[in-house]
Parts: sequence; C-alpha cells; structure tokens
Amino acid sequence: MQLLRPLFGLAALQHSAHATQFSFSTPTVSTSSIQWTDLTAPPDANATSQLIFDAVNAVLQHWPHTRYRNGHTIIPGTVPVGTLLYHGRQDRELPRTPEWTSVDPEHSFPFAGDSTTDANTTAEGCWQHTLVTTRPLKVLYFDGSSAANIKEGGTLDMQDLLIWGKVDPARWVDERERLDDLCAWGNDFGLDGFVRMEMDFEIMLCDFSQGVELISTDYLAALWSRHITPPLQRHTALSLDTTSSADNLSGPNDRIVADILRFETIHAGSWHNQYPGDTRFKLDLTGLVSFYDTTLAPSLIPARRGKERWDHRPAGISATDLTAVKARVGEVLTRGPDSDGSGIDWQASFHVIVDRYADRLETLAYLLNTTTPDTVSERARLIQTQLRIMLTPYILYTARPTPGRSSTASDSDTWALPVWKGCATKHTAHIHASPTLQSRMTVSERLLLTALDKTNREICRVVVKMWAAGVHAGLDPFIPLESDDGHATTLALQDSLRVVHDWRADADRLMSWLDWAVWVKCRPACGVEEMCYLPTWPFFWHEGRKDERWERPQPRCIRRFEPYSQL
Repeated sequence: MQLLRPLFGLAALQHSAHATQFSFSTPTVSTSSIQWTDLTAPPDANATSQLIFDAVNAVLQHWPHTRYRNGHTIIPGTVPVGTLLYHGRQDRELPRTPEWTSVDPEHSFPFAGDSTTDANTTAEGCWQHTLVTTRPLKVLYFDGSSAANIKEGGTLDMQDLLIWGKVDPARWVDERERLDDLCAWGNDFGLDGFVRMEMDFEIMLCDFSQGVELISTDYLAALWSRHITPPLQRHTALSLDTTSSADNLSGPNDRIVADILRFETIHAGSWHNQYPGDTRFKLDLTGLVSFYDTTLAPSLIPARRGKERWDHRPAGISATDLTAVKARVGEVLTRGPDSDGSGIDWQASFHVIVDRYADRLETLAYLLNTTTPDTVSERARLIQTQLRIMLTPYILYTARPTPGRSSTASDSDTWALPVWKGCATKHTAHIHASPTLQSRMTVSERLLLTALDKTNREICRVVVKMWAAGVHAGLDPFIPLESDDGHATTLALQDSLRVVHDWRADADRLMSWLDWAVWVKCRPACGVEEMCYLPTWPFFWHEGRKDERWERPQPRCIRRFEPYSQL
C-alpha cells in the first residue's frame, strides 16, 4: 500500500495560521452562572462531578470496580433475550428460590458440587445448569465490587441501605437473607434480578421459572471434590486463604486444581476489564441514581471530607437523604414509557472525552516526567506543541496575546479564555441550546450533563492554562513573541525549568483529580505468559492478612498457568 505524504510541513502550518479564517456560529449555551474569567481557579474541593463521570465511564467494567470496590451508583437495566446464564449447585434440581447465576461458566463452575457424596468421598462429577433468557430480564445494577462480602467494607452499603434501611456490620455475610430481601423488595417493581460484581459479574435471579428457560443440566467432570449438604445457606466460593492448603481437594494435584479454579475465575472477569465492559447487560443511564449526587445526598459531603476515594462509603447517609434516594430509585423503576429521556447516548458522550484525552494526558505526563535539565530546552517546545495539538479545534485566529504585554500582567491570560470556553462547551452546547432535548431530559440526565460539563471544563481549564503559559514563555512555534525591543523572545534555561516544573504540577493535579482507571496498568507491561492483576475478592484478603496491597489495590503481573502466582 502506498502511503500518502504529509499534507503539511511545519512551514505550511505556520503560514496557515495567518490565512483567512471563516467564522462559524456556535449554539448559545445557557451558562450564565458559569464564569470563564480565571484559568487559575481549581474546582471546589467537595466537587463530585468527576466521580460521577468516572462511574458512568466505568459501568460494567471489571478493572475500575476491582480498584474502587465501594459502589455509589444504581442503574436500571435489562438482560437481552438469548443471554446464557450458568448456575453451579449441589444437585440436578432447578432452584425454587432465588439463587445466584453467572454469565461466564468459569465463574459458575467453582460453585458446582454433588450432595450425594459424603465428606469423605471423592466426587467424580458436579452439577451445572445452563439457562437462556426468553424475554428481556428487568434488573437493577449496583456498581463497585457489590458482590464482595468484605467485613468493615462498603461494598454492600447500597444494597443494605435499600432493603434494610441501614448498614449493620454484623450482617456482612448474610447473603441468603440479602438475596431474599432484595427479591421481595424488587417484586413490587417487577424486577427479575440484580446485577453485581465480584471475581466476575453475576445475576441474583429471583425466579427461575420466569423469563428463563433451562437448556441443559450437566453432570460435569469434577476438578475437585466439593461436597455440599443442602440447602446451601449462603453464597460461598473457594477458600479465601490462598496460602493454605485447599479445602476438600484430594490427590497430588490439589494445589494445581485450586490455582486453576481461582485463576480462571479471575481470567473470565478480566475479559470485561475495560470499555465497553460486559455487553450482555443493557443499562439505562437515564435512570441512574448516584450517592455522589450532592443534591440528592448532601449529608455524604461531610462524611467524605478528608478521605481518599478508597474510603468513600454510602453508609454515612442521613435518614432524610436515604428516604430521598429510595424514592428516586422507586420513581426510576415505575416511570412510564413517556419518560424515556432525551435519546442522547450518554455513555458514548462520556467515552468521547476519555478517548480524546486519556492517551494524550498520559503521553504528556511521560514527557514531563522524563525531562531533564539537559533536555529541557528541546523538550519544553515539544510539550508546548503537544498542548497546542490537544487544543487545535478550539484555538481561534484571534487567540494570541497582545503584542508587548508583559506575561506578568494580572489579565495576561484574557486572550486565552475563549479557547477555554470553546474547548469546555463544544461537546454539549447543542444540548443546552435545544429546547426539545431540554424538555425530554430526565433528572438523571441532568446529573449526567452536569458531570460531563464540569469534568470537561476542568480538563480544558488545565490544558489551556498550560498552553497559555507556554505561549507567554515564547515556546509556541505558531505564536512567536517579541520582546519590548522587537526581538524574538529567547527562554533561559532556568525559565524553561520553571515552566516544565509548573506544567508537571498542573498535569499531576489534573490526572489525580480525574483518576481514570485506564491509567492504572502494569509497568512494564506483562509478558505473554502473564496477566495484569488487581487484588480481587475473595482472594488475597482474609482475617489477619489485610495490608496496603489490599486496601489500596495496585496492579501487578501474575502468571497465566502453572506455577501460578500467589494472589
């Protein structure tokens, strides 16, 4: 294939900067209360728009919810017709009570067993049901690691608040009661089940005779002896302690079998690590309810103050706010077809922003963090060019400092403010300007629009601030500055170091504020025989072995096959 030559060289680009520019009108945005006057003003310390943004961007993705386990988002959804569900159990009978199902058989298989054997007999087989949905199942999704039973954690807060009105630490393992009570509560809203995540995604299915059909009941060859005495009282998995010998495993390969079962469950979950996540669930973001909504749950603002995101929990909500949250969830689940919302694809709109900036900001951080005094002069100009590239669709011809104006003037960045506004409003101006869209938007959509607007506004503020600083320093090849004596500005070494230092601080603050999971990766990248892994419940954590690696999960490479890595 013949490659096309570049359309423009540097000289051509510089020339084009002075070419005639046509003016295009932009929709008027109803942002009278928004100020576009100060590029140095950071967002409010109690802001949660970036957290709501991240929650939307991370729905149904395993990686971000393994990292931040305490969920804050409830979203209605459906499971489409033709979706396969798996249920490992102790016998061939189809459950007559609510039970747990998996969407990947690797997640279901470790729960399969045989109740006809006794505890001293090695089972040769185990029971697994395969079902298929015959109509769309109406479900409610809890984000985070919402199926992880973590003592003194916040993974179950949303569910317990919804059905019991409080979080009782003593009930952290009451999975049977939790499932039964969720289904009893959901029956009033026609819910078929609840979607949660642990090692992989699961559906807590309320009735195996409604909306699903049994495809097969298979007596599979057992890799381990799992004797189960019915009835199964709670959702149990493999031993939490990966350092001890595996329970109920016999023979010389017991350690290998335990490792295989653990790894393959995690492996299946990893298939849904990144966007678009597990596509077998269809979530309706027009009905999203968030505990990060400061209008809906203002009592959680002081509860979060001074805490890192790892430690945020819905459990601190006031009784009044909880009543409002439960009412909002009820409204979402009972609304009629005339309340379907605006039709905007919110997940795509959010992901456009991530696509646009995630890789560029990560590259920018790399350039800044690898700059040395020996390379600073060349590297500073390279970074300035990258900043300009990020802003190219928003830089008007008139966006340049007034000749001769000192860079220390208090209003020195006034010329760059239109670039900030254009960058921050371009993606949603049409929504604000459309009476039709505005009239059809749900309460949840207005929350989404605010999160999108404020997150994009902060990204643009920081990038424009950095770019404008580079322009003032004479680093922009397309806006050459002249000193007061008419000569081209030349930046001294110390000035270049100062600019790069300020840039690095700005980029670090922005990326920490956004905290996107796409930047959380194994460095260096894992080899072919490895997989990047975050500490995952129930593996690694148990009483007496809880440390920083669990509390603040960090990625590391683990082996894909034997000898398996310790989890």
